[in-house]
Amino acid sequence: MINILLVDDHELVRTGISRILNEVRGIKVVGEAQTGEEAVKFCREHNPHIVLMDMNMPGIGGIEATKKIVRFCPETKVIFLTVHAEGPLPYKVMQLGTAGYLTKSACPDEMIKAIRLVHSGQRYIAPEIAQHIALSQFSGQDDNPFDLLSERELQIMLMITRGEKVQNISEKLSLSSKTVNSYRYRMFEKLKVSGDVELTHLAIKYHMLDTSSL
Repeated sequence: MINILLVDDHELVRTGISRILNEVRGIKVVGEAQTGEEAVKFCREHNPHIVLMDMNMPGIGGIEATKKIVRFCPETKVIFLTVHAEGPLPYKVMQLGTAGYLTKSACPDEMIKAIRLVHSGQRYIAPEIAQHIALSQFSGQDDNPFDLLSERELQIMLMITRGEKVQNISEKLSLSSKTVNSYRYRMFEKLKVSGDVELTHLAIKYHMLDTSSL
């Protein structure tokens, strides 16, 4: 039996996926979480085989949660299930030690296939994502300005564009406010923006945000 933890801040999404997976022989949803913090806590206590992880959530978010799970629960494999199909995020996320990457437009059969492959020790990237990652290696960094950001800068960018304040970000990421602001201003320089509002507009323009939740 493959034990699954669902992590998404939308109850309807968790309910829909849970109903699909619990009808599949050999797969069982053993827990749900709506924040990255809850996901890490559940994994450390229960060690599920697979985590289906959203990226944009309240709290530390999917990226930081994945880093902690990879570090503290190496037997648990993380598959991202997110709206982000373009830009640097898929490539950056796979570098964290993520075992799979799917978009929320994936059909149930593809999700089940990914779960079984990852459980068997393989990695799975949705074909359209794999193609995008491959092509991005040859297109240079002029196509999407967010390619210039480091993994930590992307993580902080996602938190800022969700409306998180510097103090909250520093507490959730265990960084000083000064360090968070340093990342923030470095990000502004790289992206040639002057503040959080411009940053958010740019992120929307380049499909870096799930605008359905804004």
